Amino acid sequence: MSEDSFNMSMRKFLKQVGVTSQQQIEDLVRAGGAGAGPLKVKVVLTAEGTDLNHVVEGQIDLP
Repeated sequence: MSEDSFNMSMRKFLKQVGVTSQQQIEDLVRAGGAGAGPLKVKVVLTAEGTDLNHVVEGQIDLP
C-alpha cells in the first residue's frame, strides 16, 4: 500500500467517524436524551488484532 493510499484511507475513516458521531450526538440532543448541563463524551479507538486502545474524553456544552 502506498503512503498516498494509506493517507486517503485514513482520512476517509476519520471523516466517517466525525460525521456519524456528530449526527448521533445531535439526534440525542434533539430527542431530549442528553439531560441538562454539559454532555460528557468518550470515544474509544481500538484496532482488531492489535493492542491499540486510545481513549479521548471531553464534554459538549448543550444549548
